[in-house]
Amino acid sequence: FHVEQLKVKYPDARHLCWAYIIGDPNNTTSAGFDDDGEPSGTAGRPILNVLQHKSIGNIIIIVVRYFGGIKLGAGGLTRAYAGSAQAAVDQMILQPYVPMAQVQIVADVDNESQCRYVVEILNGTIDDVAYSKEVLLSIIIAEADIETLKTELAMAGKVLNKDE
Repeated sequence: FHVEQLKVKYPDARHLCWAYIIGDPNNTTSAGFDDDGEPSGTAGRPILNVLQHKSIGNIIIIVVRYFGGIKLGAGGLTRAYAGSAQAAVDQMILQPYVPMAQVQIVADVDNESQCRYVVEILNGTIDDVAYSKEVLLSIIIAEADIETLKTELAMAGKVLNKDE
């Protein structure tokens, strides 16, 4: 999808070479690359090597290359693509991946403020609130904090996972 968008944006570019890692950067079963017509191993693989060396997951880097009139050779191409990927990585602000979950809290109206307080303390976000006889708060929270949320709200509300 991203490559196709860039092909439209830069129709006169000679090559759009890329590499990606989905999920854990140390488990490259969900990784890939493409040389887009460059000599094999001179474009996508060097980009992927930068991502693996820096242990970055959930990422794609696409390098858009125009022909500048000088042939770089295999070594020059490898250095150019790796250098471009490294320059992009050097500009990134990396954050650790935190698996999130959407859960719902059912509570009496009297306990709504306590529920909101606990969600805030656990760095969760409230997506939606529905009022009837009770309050239904739909929230996004780190998966690791769901049990703490349940414990903290034992008296104020019931936490429902997606499956309940």
